[in-house]
Amino acid sequence: MSNIRKRHEPAFKAKVAIEAAKQTKTIPEIASEFSIHPTQVKNWKETLEKTAKELFTNKKGKKETEKDERIQELYKQVGKLTLQKEWLKKKLGIEDE
Repeated sequence: MSNIRKRHEPAFKAKVAIEAAKQTKTIPEIASEFSIHPTQVKNWKETLEKTAKELFTNKKGKKETEKDERIQELYKQVGKLTLQKEWLKKKLGIEDE
């Protein structure tokens, strides 16, 4: 038996995980079919199940949230600067036109 680790492509991992998720074959059957260890099949299946929801999340929603947070931050800065300006006008005795 060799001690060389195999590196599997993501497409291969996905194929094995999907096959395991179908549950038409047992994990040992899938492992022997693809010549990998049953524990690896189980791990890839669990990874697929945990991350599958991320495939269907709205990535635009995350960007929109970041955008809204940035807008709020900018409004906060504008308000602060406006207060500072008004305070300076009052201190220096400058009147609005």
